[in-house]
Amino acid sequence: MNAYTTTSAVSSFADSAFVASASTGSAAHGAALLRLSLGVMWLAHALLKLFVFTLPGTAAYFESIGFPGWVAYPVFMAEVLGGIALVIGFYARQTTLLLVPVMAVAAWVHAPNGWVHTSAGGGWEYPVFLIAASIALWLIGDGSFALRRSARFTFA
Repeated sequence: MNAYTTTSAVSSFADSAFVASASTGSAAHGAALLRLSLGVMWLAHALLKLFVFTLPGTAAYFESIGFPGWVAYPVFMAEVLGGIALVIGFYARQTTLLLVPVMAVAAWVHAPNGWVHTSAGGGWEYPVFLIAASIALWLIGDGSFALRRSARFTFA
């Protein structure tokens, strides 16, 4: 099989009705579901910090793991604003990229606890999954029902 036959085989598959329908409707709805799920997750974590741990309690926890306590407040705001932006579809691609560092730090903090997030102190599996989901949303776009779509780009 040479490069020409490989390319034409891929092109004929890409031109099929199945791929066209999947890329227009289903994929857009799937991206919207991913965006909404991530947004709800960020809001849930913010509300957990506010109502269960309290913001002063979260600040004390941050201090106990070596971060300045005041960092808890911008993290809380990032989670609230980022969650809302994702739920309503306001520049979702940019929002996910801004939130990835928050989860990267969470993964780093939980790394000594092992892989499984249900282990004592929580492992790093869940934060890494959320990073992957955020990067996936960044790559595929805002999806359906977005208030303000992110700029489109291609990897050429």
